[in-house]
Amino acid sequence: MNATHPPHGVNPTSPHPTRPLKVGYALPETEFRRGPEIARWTELRAMAEQAEAVGFDSLWTIDRLLFPASDEHVGTPTHGGWEAWSLMSALAAVTSRVELGHIVTNNLFRNPALLTKMAATVDEISGGRLILGLGAGDGGDDATMFGFAVDHRVDRFAEALQIMTGLLREGGVDFEGTYYRVRDVELRPRGPREQGPPILIGSQLGPRMLRLVAQYADLWNTFLPMQPEDVSATLEPLFAACAAVGRDPATLGLTLVLSIDLPGPRQHPPSTAYGFDRAADAAAGLVLSGEPAAIAARLRAYADAGIGHVIVHLDPDTVEGIEAFASVLALLDGGETDAT
Repeated sequence: MNATHPPHGVNPTSPHPTRPLKVGYALPETEFRRGPEIARWTELRAMAEQAEAVGFDSLWTIDRLLFPASDEHVGTPTHGGWEAWSLMSALAAVTSRVELGHIVTNNLFRNPALLTKMAATVDEISGGRLILGLGAGDGGDDATMFGFAVDHRVDRFAEALQIMTGLLREGGVDFEGTYYRVRDVELRPRGPREQGPPILIGSQLGPRMLRLVAQYADLWNTFLPMQPEDVSATLEPLFAACAAVGRDPATLGLTLVLSIDLPGPRQHPPSTAYGFDRAADAAAGLVLSGEPAAIAARLRAYADAGIGHVIVHLDPDTVEGIEAFASVLALLDGGETDAT
């Protein structure tokens, strides 16, 4: 399998041919990303349009239905967000250049044949800009609350990938497994790309998931905390999984989620909607902060380590924050910075 994207994420036909890696923006579509109030569609649209205007390469949403209150994160009550694929369809219609993806679609929530149809439709609306982000599902309480089965997550995901890749790459599939059954189903009409959108799989470093990544993914995503100097050693299991199936690891694009604190007052609460302790991450050096030159230099270091696409959570998470980050993008496009 050949990766859809070059290993370092640089697209020579993009508006940013000198940028060392792609930079995506994760929209604040859940409550408690920046406090109790939810960003509504009018604001999300304005943020998406501004992110495209200042030069982001991609826009991302997460696929969660509800975050139940947790004793681990005291003070953050049950909260939720907008349905991810409905939102993505709207984003596809109001943008024209940026790639669009989920980090990542929860396989527990949808039938894989229907999800493939949804992906082809969104790819059509966007003019071929979708990245199909997929994951086995974390088995969170929201899946149970909404009535979805949560057992054998990786087995279910393996079957779903066979169905989805058969439909996207070949146009049809006949499949009967333990969890899914489709009979002589065809993907008609096809989306704008003959082989469908590139497939991104999000996972940690479990051996079964890494094998699926090596077999099916064009891109791999992780929330694992990694400094640039840690990338090679941390991802050795991923590279080994590629080698085990006869795949050159260089054909797999690497994507990473990062948090960035821009200069000025902080906006995020101590515990975010994703269950991460941002303050602890910052203390460990896992949140990029400082002046634009310092942030750009650190992003270049990730590119040098082999990361081809970073997806950033900004603080402040507003139109103004997006505008402030534009100077970082300009530095990435303009050559080396003098920051260390």
